[in-house]
Amino acid sequence: MPTSIRVATAGDVACVEAIVEAAYTPYIERIGRKPGPMLEDYRQWVEAGSVYVLDNMGKVQGFIILLDSDGALLLDNLAVAPDAQGLGLGRLLMDFAEQRAIQLGYAAIRLYTNEAMTENITLYARRGYIETHRAEAHGLRRVYMTKGL
Repeated sequence: MPTSIRVATAGDVACVEAIVEAAYTPYIERIGRKPGPMLEDYRQWVEAGSVYVLDNMGKVQGFIILLDSDGALLLDNLAVAPDAQGLGLGRLLMDFAEQRAIQLGYAAIRLYTNEAMTENITLYARRGYIETHRAEAHGLRRVYMTKGL
């Protein structure tokens, strides 16, 4: 079975939650608390049609949440199962988000990440995202970035 990205269904919620737990737990010590993605209601996001899962060889190994945000597409969350990292799945999800933004007529895509997740900031910058500002939201220090399409 090839790799595919599709809209998540209710049957995918447990997989998405397991990926969140595994992917974000290592950041708890660095941040000093659970990162924002660990506090979300994924069933609600799936029901809203905002979650896309990456199915690799018949197994959900990543997901992305895309939202409308003030004239740009917001890449709200992206995670890949730790045992599937390094396979290029995150890159596929990022490409999907940018393609989806273009399909929907957006001129830009936005995202944010915790400032303690420095490797994410570096990765996004390499993909052409530019830091726009830093701010605290829900007690978390975030770096906001955007990319013109």
